[in-house]
Amino acid sequence: SPELIRRPPRAVARHIRSVMLRHFTRSFSTGPKEKIAMIGSGNFGTALVRLLGRNAARHDVFDSEVKMYVYEEQVDGRPLTEIINEKHCNVKYLPNGPLPENVVAVPDLAEAAKDATMIVFCTPHQFLKPMINTVKPVLGPNYKALSAVKGIDFDDKGIVLISDLIRNQLECDTSVLMGANVANEMATDQFCETTIGYSESKNGELFKLAFHDPSFNVGLVNDTVGVELCGALKNIVAIGAGFCDGLKYGGNTKAAIIRIGLKEMQLFCHTFYSGISDDTFLESCGVADLITTCFGGRNRKCAEAYAAAGGKRTFDDIEQDILKGQKLQGTLTAKEVNHVLKMKGMEDKFPFFTQVYKISYEGAPVESIASTPYY
Repeated sequence: SPELIRRPPRAVARHIRSVMLRHFTRSFSTGPKEKIAMIGSGNFGTALVRLLGRNAARHDVFDSEVKMYVYEEQVDGRPLTEIINEKHCNVKYLPNGPLPENVVAVPDLAEAAKDATMIVFCTPHQFLKPMINTVKPVLGPNYKALSAVKGIDFDDKGIVLISDLIRNQLECDTSVLMGANVANEMATDQFCETTIGYSESKNGELFKLAFHDPSFNVGLVNDTVGVELCGALKNIVAIGAGFCDGLKYGGNTKAAIIRIGLKEMQLFCHTFYSGISDDTFLESCGVADLITTCFGGRNRKCAEAYAAAGGKRTFDDIEQDILKGQKLQGTLTAKEVNHVLKMKGMEDKFPFFTQVYKISYEGAPVESIASTPYY
Protein backbone atom coordinates (compact mmCIF):
# COMPACT_ATOMS: atom_id res chain seq x y z
CA SER A 1 0.00 0.00 0.00
CA PRO A 2 1.13 3.67 -0.44
CA GLU A 3 1.21 4.04 3.37
CA LEU A 4 3.54 1.04 3.68
CA ILE A 5 5.84 2.40 0.97
CA ARG A 6 6.25 5.70 2.87
CA ARG A 7 7.44 3.90 6.03
CA PRO A 8 11.18 3.56 6.83
CA PRO A 9 12.72 0.29 5.54
CA ARG A 10 13.12 -1.20 9.02
CA ALA A 11 9.46 -0.52 9.81
CA VAL A 12 8.44 -2.20 6.55
CA ALA A 13 10.55 -5.24 7.41
CA ARG A 14 8.99 -5.47 10.89
CA HIS A 15 5.51 -5.21 9.36
CA ILE A 16 6.22 -7.97 6.84
CA ARG A 17 7.63 -10.26 9.56
CA SER A 18 4.57 -9.59 11.73
CA VAL A 19 2.16 -10.45 8.90
CA MET A 20 4.09 -13.60 8.01
CA LEU A 21 4.17 -14.72 11.65
CA ARG A 22 0.39 -14.24 12.03
CA HIS A 23 -0.24 -16.21 8.85
CA PHE A 24 2.19 -18.94 9.89
CA THR A 25 0.67 -19.23 13.38
CA ARG A 26 -2.87 -19.48 11.98
CA SER A 27 -1.77 -22.35 9.75
CA PHE A 28 -1.05 -24.40 12.90
CA SER A 29 -4.06 -23.28 14.91
CA THR A 30 -6.70 -25.54 13.40
CA GLY A 31 -5.89 -28.69 15.41
CA PRO A 32 -5.28 -29.63 19.04
CA LYS A 33 -2.68 -27.61 20.93
CA GLU A 34 0.91 -28.81 20.85
CA LYS A 35 2.28 -29.69 24.29
CA ILE A 36 6.01 -29.08 24.81
CA ALA A 37 8.34 -30.94 27.17
CA MET A 38 12.03 -30.23 27.80
CA ILE A 39 14.19 -33.18 28.86
CA GLY A 40 17.21 -31.63 30.49
CA SER A 41 17.94 -28.76 32.86
CA GLY A 42 21.62 -27.91 32.51
CA ASN A 43 22.56 -24.38 31.58
CA PHE A 44 21.82 -24.79 27.85
CA GLY A 45 18.58 -26.71 28.42
CA THR A 46 17.46 -24.04 30.88
CA ALA A 47 18.36 -21.26 28.43
CA LEU A 48 16.29 -22.99 25.76
CA VAL A 49 13.29 -23.64 28.00
CA ARG A 50 13.10 -19.90 28.74
CA LEU A 51 12.32 -19.41 25.04
CA LEU A 52 9.89 -22.33 24.91
CA GLY A 53 8.00 -20.93 27.88
CA ARG A 54 7.73 -17.49 26.32
CA ASN A 55 6.48 -18.81 23.00
CA ALA A 56 4.08 -21.30 24.57
CA ALA A 57 2.41 -18.33 26.26
CA ARG A 58 2.66 -16.18 23.14
CA HIS A 59 1.19 -18.49 20.47
CA ASP A 60 -2.20 -20.18 20.63
CA VAL A 61 -0.93 -23.27 18.83
CA PHE A 62 0.87 -24.34 22.03
CA ASP A 63 -0.40 -25.49 25.39
CA SER A 64 0.70 -22.72 27.72
CA GLU A 65 2.44 -25.02 30.25
CA VAL A 66 5.95 -26.30 29.50
CA LYS A 67 7.33 -29.04 31.72
CA MET A 68 11.07 -29.38 32.23
CA TYR A 69 12.57 -32.62 33.53
CA VAL A 70 15.10 -31.88 36.27
CA TYR A 71 17.39 -34.51 37.73
CA GLU A 72 16.63 -33.98 41.40
CA GLU A 73 19.45 -32.87 43.64
CA GLN A 74 19.75 -30.93 46.87
CA VAL A 75 20.75 -27.26 46.85
CA ASP A 76 21.19 -25.65 50.26
CA GLY A 77 19.27 -28.55 51.77
CA ARG A 78 16.25 -28.21 49.48
CA PRO A 79 15.17 -30.06 46.30
CA LEU A 80 16.28 -28.18 43.19
CA THR A 81 12.85 -28.55 41.55
CA GLU A 82 11.20 -26.95 44.55
CA ILE A 83 13.53 -23.96 44.35
CA ILE A 84 13.05 -23.60 40.57
CA ASN A 85 9.26 -23.62 40.86
CA GLU A 86 9.32 -21.16 43.76
CA LYS A 87 11.90 -18.69 42.44
CA HIS A 88 11.35 -19.32 38.70
CA CYS A 89 15.10 -19.63 38.27
CA ASN A 90 17.49 -22.56 37.93
CA VAL A 91 19.72 -21.33 40.73
CA LYS A 92 22.36 -24.03 40.18
CA TYR A 93 22.87 -24.12 36.42
CA LEU A 94 21.61 -20.75 35.09
CA PRO A 95 21.21 -18.34 38.02
CA ASN A 96 21.20 -15.23 35.81
CA GLY A 97 18.29 -16.43 33.62
CA PRO A 98 14.79 -15.94 35.05
CA LEU A 99 12.24 -18.49 33.85
CA PRO A 100 8.69 -17.76 32.72
CA GLU A 101 6.14 -18.80 35.32
CA ASN A 102 4.56 -21.28 32.90
CA VAL A 103 7.74 -23.42 32.97
CA VAL A 104 7.30 -26.15 35.58
CA ALA A 105 10.24 -28.18 36.89
CA VAL A 106 9.40 -31.88 37.34
CA PRO A 107 11.71 -34.47 38.96
CA ASP A 108 9.89 -37.49 37.46
CA LEU A 109 10.90 -38.13 33.85
CA ALA A 110 7.68 -39.88 32.80
CA GLU A 111 5.55 -37.16 34.39
CA ALA A 112 7.52 -34.43 32.63
CA ALA A 113 6.99 -36.10 29.23
CA LYS A 114 3.36 -37.15 29.76
CA ASP A 115 1.13 -36.23 26.79
CA ALA A 116 3.87 -34.17 25.13
CA THR A 117 3.57 -33.81 21.37
CA MET A 118 6.83 -31.85 21.01
CA ILE A 119 9.69 -33.28 23.05
CA VAL A 120 13.08 -31.57 23.23
CA PHE A 121 16.17 -33.43 24.43
CA CYS A 122 19.04 -31.43 25.91
CA THR A 123 20.96 -33.80 28.14
CA PRO A 124 24.41 -35.45 28.06
CA HIS A 125 24.15 -38.09 25.37
CA GLN A 126 25.57 -40.85 27.55
CA PHE A 127 22.36 -40.70 29.63
CA LEU A 128 19.94 -40.58 26.71
CA LYS A 129 19.08 -44.19 25.82
CA PRO A 130 17.29 -45.17 29.06
CA MET A 131 15.49 -41.82 29.06
CA ILE A 132 13.97 -42.50 25.65
CA ASN A 133 12.63 -45.85 26.83
CA THR A 134 10.95 -44.10 29.76
CA VAL A 135 9.27 -41.31 27.81
CA LYS A 136 8.06 -43.24 24.77
CA PRO A 137 5.00 -44.91 26.39
CA VAL A 138 3.65 -41.67 27.84
CA LEU A 139 3.95 -39.27 24.90
CA GLY A 140 0.91 -37.70 23.27
CA PRO A 141 -0.44 -38.35 19.76
CA ASN A 142 1.54 -37.48 16.63
CA TYR A 143 4.60 -36.51 18.63
CA LYS A 144 7.76 -35.19 17.11
CA ALA A 145 11.21 -34.66 18.66
CA LEU A 146 14.11 -32.24 18.56
CA SER A 147 17.66 -32.93 19.70
CA ALA A 148 19.81 -30.19 21.18
CA VAL A 149 22.27 -32.86 22.38
CA LYS A 150 25.89 -32.20 21.40
CA GLY A 151 27.89 -35.35 20.84
CA ILE A 152 27.90 -38.57 18.86
CA ASP A 153 27.73 -42.24 19.75
CA PHE A 154 29.12 -45.32 18.03
CA ASP A 155 28.49 -49.03 17.68
CA ASP A 156 30.37 -51.89 16.03
CA LYS A 157 29.49 -50.48 12.60
CA GLY A 158 30.74 -46.95 13.29
CA ILE A 159 29.07 -43.60 14.00
CA VAL A 160 25.60 -43.32 15.50
CA LEU A 161 24.05 -39.85 15.38
CA ILE A 162 22.05 -38.82 18.44
CA SER A 163 19.14 -37.74 16.25
CA ASP A 164 19.11 -41.20 14.63
CA LEU A 165 19.12 -42.81 18.06
CA ILE A 166 16.09 -40.70 19.07
CA ARG A 167 14.41 -41.14 15.69
CA ASN A 168 14.78 -44.92 15.72
CA GLN A 169 13.87 -45.50 19.37
CA LEU A 170 10.92 -43.10 19.43
CA GLU A 171 9.91 -43.91 15.83
CA CYS A 172 9.20 -40.27 15.04
CA ASP A 173 10.47 -37.37 12.98
CA THR A 174 13.42 -35.72 14.73
CA SER A 175 14.87 -32.27 14.10
CA VAL A 176 18.19 -30.92 15.39
CA LEU A 177 19.08 -27.56 16.98
CA MET A 178 22.69 -26.34 17.06
CA GLY A 179 24.23 -22.87 16.99
CA ALA A 180 26.47 -20.20 18.47
CA ASN A 181 24.53 -20.24 21.72
CA VAL A 182 26.48 -19.75 24.94
CA ALA A 183 23.86 -20.24 27.63
CA ASN A 184 25.03 -17.51 30.02
CA GLU A 185 24.69 -14.93 27.25
CA MET A 186 21.29 -16.29 26.22
CA ALA A 187 20.20 -15.92 29.86
CA THR A 188 20.47 -12.13 29.58
CA ASP A 189 18.80 -12.06 26.14
CA GLN A 190 21.90 -11.01 24.22
CA PHE A 191 21.14 -11.42 20.52
CA CYS A 192 22.26 -14.67 18.90
CA GLU A 193 21.34 -17.06 16.12
CA THR A 194 20.76 -20.79 15.95
CA THR A 195 20.10 -23.39 13.27
CA ILE A 196 17.37 -26.02 13.17
CA GLY A 197 18.00 -28.89 10.81
CA TYR A 198 14.81 -30.63 9.73
CA SER A 199 13.61 -33.55 7.63
CA GLU A 200 9.89 -32.69 7.54
CA SER A 201 9.41 -29.01 6.77
CA LYS A 202 6.20 -28.63 8.77
CA ASN A 203 7.90 -29.86 11.93
CA GLY A 204 10.90 -27.65 11.26
CA GLU A 205 8.60 -24.63 11.02
CA LEU A 206 6.77 -25.67 14.18
CA PHE A 207 9.97 -25.95 16.20
CA LYS A 208 11.08 -22.61 14.77
CA LEU A 209 7.88 -21.05 16.09
CA ALA A 210 8.56 -22.63 19.49
CA PHE A 211 12.11 -21.21 19.75
CA HIS A 212 12.23 -18.03 17.66
CA ASP A 213 12.48 -14.83 19.68
CA PRO A 214 13.71 -11.25 19.10
CA SER A 215 16.92 -12.25 20.91
CA PHE A 216 17.16 -15.71 19.33
CA ASN A 217 16.99 -15.81 15.56
CA VAL A 218 16.26 -19.29 14.18
CA GLY A 219 17.41 -20.37 10.73
CA LEU A 220 16.12 -23.52 9.04
CA VAL A 221 18.09 -25.93 6.85
CA ASN A 222 17.03 -29.24 5.37
CA ASP A 223 20.18 -31.00 6.64
CA THR A 224 19.84 -32.68 10.04
CA VAL A 225 23.09 -34.63 9.64
CA GLY A 226 25.23 -31.61 8.78
CA VAL A 227 23.77 -29.52 11.58
CA GLU A 228 24.28 -32.27 14.15
CA LEU A 229 27.84 -33.14 13.16
CA CYS A 230 28.87 -29.49 13.24
CA GLY A 231 27.49 -29.20 16.77
CA ALA A 232 29.38 -32.28 17.93
CA LEU A 233 32.72 -31.94 16.14
CA LYS A 234 33.27 -28.28 16.95
CA ASN A 235 33.75 -29.28 20.61
CA ILE A 236 36.91 -31.19 19.64
CA VAL A 237 38.23 -28.03 17.99
CA ALA A 238 37.38 -26.04 21.13
CA ILE A 239 39.56 -28.41 23.18
CA GLY A 240 42.47 -27.62 20.85
CA ALA A 241 41.75 -23.88 21.11
CA GLY A 242 41.69 -24.18 24.90
CA PHE A 243 45.09 -25.87 24.85
CA CYS A 244 46.41 -22.84 22.95
CA ASP A 245 44.97 -20.47 25.55
CA GLY A 246 46.43 -22.47 28.44
CA LEU A 247 49.84 -22.40 26.79
CA LYS A 248 49.54 -18.61 26.30
CA TYR A 249 49.85 -18.87 22.54
CA GLY A 250 48.69 -15.87 20.56
CA GLY A 251 45.93 -15.22 18.06
CA ASN A 252 47.88 -16.48 15.07
CA THR A 253 48.25 -19.97 16.54
CA LYS A 254 44.68 -20.15 17.76
CA ALA A 255 43.34 -18.99 14.38
CA ALA A 256 45.41 -21.67 12.64
CA ILE A 257 44.09 -24.36 14.99
CA ILE A 258 40.50 -23.24 14.36
CA ARG A 259 40.99 -23.27 10.58
CA ILE A 260 42.63 -26.72 10.65
CA GLY A 261 39.84 -27.98 12.89
CA LEU A 262 37.16 -26.64 10.55
CA LYS A 263 38.79 -28.40 7.59
CA GLU A 264 38.78 -31.70 9.49
CA MET A 265 35.13 -31.14 10.47
CA GLN A 266 34.24 -30.80 6.79
CA LEU A 267 36.39 -33.78 5.79
CA PHE A 268 34.85 -35.97 8.49
CA CYS A 269 31.31 -35.03 7.45
CA HIS A 270 31.91 -35.70 3.77
CA THR A 271 33.90 -38.89 4.43
CA PHE A 272 31.27 -40.62 6.51
CA TYR A 273 28.03 -39.11 5.14
CA SER A 274 26.69 -38.10 1.76
CA GLY A 275 24.31 -35.26 1.04
CA ILE A 276 25.69 -32.75 3.56
CA SER A 277 25.56 -29.25 2.11
CA ASP A 278 28.68 -27.06 2.25
CA ASP A 279 26.31 -24.15 2.97
CA THR A 280 25.51 -25.73 6.34
CA PHE A 281 29.05 -24.92 7.53
CA LEU A 282 28.25 -21.22 6.97
CA GLU A 283 25.15 -21.34 9.16
CA SER A 284 25.11 -20.57 12.89
CA CYS A 285 25.60 -24.29 13.62
CA GLY A 286 28.84 -24.23 11.63
CA VAL A 287 31.46 -21.49 11.59
CA ALA A 288 29.60 -19.23 14.05
CA ASP A 289 29.26 -21.97 16.67
CA LEU A 290 32.90 -22.92 16.09
CA ILE A 291 34.06 -19.36 16.73
CA THR A 292 32.06 -18.76 19.89
CA THR A 293 32.94 -22.17 21.32
CA CYS A 294 36.65 -21.62 20.71
CA PHE A 295 36.57 -18.27 22.53
CA GLY A 296 34.08 -19.13 25.28
CA GLY A 297 32.14 -22.11 26.57
CA ARG A 298 32.98 -25.00 28.82
CA ASN A 299 35.18 -27.09 26.50
CA ARG A 300 37.67 -24.29 25.84
CA LYS A 301 37.70 -23.31 29.51
CA CYS A 302 38.44 -26.82 30.76
CA ALA A 303 41.12 -27.43 28.11
CA GLU A 304 42.78 -24.14 29.07
CA ALA A 305 42.92 -25.31 32.71
CA TYR A 306 44.38 -28.66 31.62
CA ALA A 307 47.13 -27.01 29.57
CA ALA A 308 47.89 -24.41 32.24
CA ALA A 309 48.49 -27.25 34.72
CA GLY A 310 50.91 -28.92 32.31
CA GLY A 311 48.64 -31.96 32.00
CA LYS A 312 49.08 -32.73 35.72
CA ARG A 313 45.36 -32.39 36.45
CA THR A 314 42.87 -34.87 35.03
CA PHE A 315 39.92 -33.76 32.97
CA ASP A 316 37.63 -35.46 35.50
CA ASP A 317 39.04 -33.26 38.27
CA ILE A 318 38.77 -30.15 36.11
CA GLU A 319 35.19 -31.02 35.14
CA GLN A 320 34.14 -31.30 38.77
CA ASP A 321 35.96 -28.12 39.74
CA ILE A 322 34.87 -25.85 36.89
CA LEU A 323 31.57 -27.30 35.62
CA LYS A 324 30.15 -28.31 39.02
CA GLY A 325 27.83 -31.05 37.84
CA GLN A 326 27.71 -30.34 34.10
CA LYS A 327 29.46 -32.59 31.60
CA LEU A 328 32.42 -31.91 29.35
CA GLN A 329 31.57 -33.04 25.81
CA GLY A 330 34.67 -32.24 23.75
CA THR A 331 37.01 -34.86 25.19
CA LEU A 332 34.33 -37.55 25.04
CA THR A 333 33.55 -36.70 21.42
CA ALA A 334 37.28 -36.82 20.62
CA LYS A 335 37.41 -40.30 22.13
CA GLU A 336 34.37 -41.49 20.18
CA VAL A 337 35.63 -40.01 16.92
CA ASN A 338 39.04 -41.62 17.46
CA HIS A 339 37.36 -44.98 18.02
CA VAL A 340 35.75 -44.69 14.60
CA LEU A 341 38.96 -43.46 12.94
CA LYS A 342 40.94 -46.39 14.37
CA MET A 343 38.23 -48.81 13.27
CA LYS A 344 38.48 -47.45 9.72
CA GLY A 345 42.29 -47.08 9.74
CA MET A 346 42.01 -43.34 9.10
CA GLU A 347 43.82 -41.63 12.00
CA ASP A 348 46.45 -40.27 9.61
CA LYS A 349 43.75 -38.51 7.59
CA PHE A 350 42.66 -36.54 10.66
CA PRO A 351 45.88 -35.49 12.43
CA PHE A 352 44.24 -32.69 14.44
CA PHE A 353 41.37 -34.79 15.82
CA THR A 354 43.89 -37.55 16.55
CA GLN A 355 46.26 -35.25 18.42
CA VAL A 356 43.50 -33.80 20.59
CA TYR A 357 42.63 -37.38 21.55
CA LYS A 358 46.26 -38.28 22.29
CA ILE A 359 46.77 -35.23 24.50
CA SER A 360 43.49 -35.83 26.34
CA TYR A 361 43.81 -39.59 26.85
CA GLU A 362 47.32 -40.85 26.11
CA GLY A 363 49.52 -38.29 27.85
CA ALA A 364 50.90 -36.65 24.72
CA PRO A 365 52.50 -33.25 25.53
CA VAL A 366 50.03 -30.37 25.33
CA GLU A 367 52.56 -28.41 23.25
CA SER A 368 52.17 -30.97 20.46
CA ILE A 369 48.88 -29.31 19.51
CA ALA A 370 51.01 -26.73 17.66
CA SER A 371 53.91 -28.92 16.53
CA THR A 372 52.05 -31.84 14.90
CA PRO A 373 52.49 -31.86 11.10
CA TYR A 374 48.99 -31.06 9.84
CA TYR A 375 49.89 -30.80 6.14
